[in-house]
Amino acid sequence: LALNPWDVVLCISGTIICCENAIVVVVIFYTPAFRAPTFLLTGSLATADLLAGLGLILHFAFVYFMPSEAGSLLTVGLLVTSFTASVSSLLAITIDRYLSLCSALTYYSARTVTRTYIMLLLTWGASICYGLLPIMGWNCLKEPSACSIVKPLTKNHLLILSVSFFLVFAVMLQLYARICRIVCRHAHQIAIQRHFLASSHYVTTRKGIATLAVILGTFASCWLPFALCCLLGDYSSPALYTYATLLPATSNSLLNPLIYAFRNQEIQKVLWTVCCGCFSPTLPFRSRSPSDV
Repeated sequence: LALNPWDVVLCISGTIICCENAIVVVVIFYTPAFRAPTFLLTGSLATADLLAGLGLILHFAFVYFMPSEAGSLLTVGLLVTSFTASVSSLLAITIDRYLSLCSALTYYSARTVTRTYIMLLLTWGASICYGLLPIMGWNCLKEPSACSIVKPLTKNHLLILSVSFFLVFAVMLQLYARICRIVCRHAHQIAIQRHFLASSHYVTTRKGIATLAVILGTFASCWLPFALCCLLGDYSSPALYTYATLLPATSNSLLNPLIYAFRNQEIQKVLWTVCCGCFSPTLPFRSRSPSDV
């Protein structure tokens, strides 16, 4: 089989994604202080992205070194599971950030931990179910005309995934709009209480809105082209469209650690400590609240 440059790029991206997210998973898993809900959700996101990177590597291996129907079903099932879990984890992080702002007094209660475990259970349960569908027989290997732009997924299967993505994106958009209003209101109240200048209030508000814009803009720019292509395309669509939209979607797993993990001051402290060769999993931390919005 002739080597496709797109597959090479996806394999290289998968390798970088694995290395990057493996760092986050190891840091969170081996640091007892990172058992707060926000770090559990970040760990879930990193695990999903790590599996996505592994799926891209396995896809390259099975296509060019061990081609088989079983390998194709295995890799597409793993990719569906991992990407679904990644998007669902982003939704869970958004919900956690919103609740931490609108229910600040009760956020640190046991109910928050229980709610976090429920969100993780639903996230991975639904993702695994989606990923098992091709392996359980819902594929187009015996009926090529039913294939979508991503073989061996059927058009109906990919349609469900695309509609689910748009629902998740709509919920995230609404929640971040509410978070934006809360941040602006809190910044205004603090400015009044502490007699800050209007310029200080403006700078704080602008920073919060800019951060929200980066989060939503990155998510939308990475996934919307692929979701639209899944809705409009079918098995007869040129493969170039699939690759050109799938590559940005996979890059979201590359950017997630930069946005949700490495920006966190507590994780930064552990990483700097590890780099200095004096790792201590019981380092004191300033706070265990969600990352800055």
